[in-house]
Amino acid sequence: MTRLLPSTYTGTYAQVGPLTDLSMYHAHLAHLPNDIADLCRIIQGLLVHVFWHGLDASPLTGDRKRALQMRPAAAKLAAILALDDRPLMIARPPERRLAATSRDYSLLLVALLRHQGIPTRVRCGFATFFAPRRYEEHWMVEYWSDDDHRWVLVDPQMDDTQRAALSVAFDPLDVPRSRFLSGGAAWQRCRSGSLDPALFGSLENRGMHAIRCTLIHDLATLNRIEMLPWDRWGLMLPPDEMLRDADITLLDTVAHVTVGALATPSPEAVAALFASDARLRPPLPVESMNGEALFDLPA
Repeated sequence: MTRLLPSTYTGTYAQVGPLTDLSMYHAHLAHLPNDIADLCRIIQGLLVHVFWHGLDASPLTGDRKRALQMRPAAAKLAAILALDDRPLMIARPPERRLAATSRDYSLLLVALLRHQGIPTRVRCGFATFFAPRRYEEHWMVEYWSDDDHRWVLVDPQMDDTQRAALSVAFDPLDVPRSRFLSGGAAWQRCRSGSLDPALFGSLENRGMHAIRCTLIHDLATLNRIEMLPWDRWGLMLPPDEMLRDADITLLDTVAHVTVGALATPSPEAVAALFASDARLRPPLPVESMNGEALFDLPA
């Protein structure tokens, strides 16, 4: 029997957050489709991943790499249109796409879906399909499907080129849950000893610290705060050996709540945990590269 989520729960994720508000670009978005496959193709024609640009033979200059430091989706969209002001449905050549990470693909898809009132959220975790026996840090998207009465996991970064290069057989528009562990699931499995923390992370950043950072990022995204993957704050900062028992207990609670977010916890429970300890929240107000305030949260 399928358990339906209350409308207040899915409704929370249909609302824009401080980093996903695209209302000022309504005219550019008015004619975009609401089909997930079409939106993913559009996003793939606007962005180029920093680790995959070599496949497109488009070197990334310093100016293009600086786009990675932009947090809001609106700033990303402004930069995309500055590179090429044609309608967004027109795929750009690689050299005129905005440099991006998986966070940016996910952020833009979530922003476009929320703009249309579709419940969706970014999830931070680890994918198993980039390297054998590795859990690579990766951000993806969940959207609520009224037809299937479930959260569907989508990888908006996975275009045809990447899919072929990685020999991915599953549908990126409905990623099997076995191919992605959220930060909370990774924390729980490594804490229990069932998986080796050294298998988790990205580049040189591996182990329990990488898992801890992804866990806290996932809590933030469930509260509609989609920071940069390398943003660090609060409980992300102490080395593992400096964590107190109470800190580890709190992180266990974060893992429990965020893993439960795959099922049916209330948004109030996620928000209450986020508010319960300042070390779980990014320091606010968040500032842009030029020192201007991007957003704040109510006290």
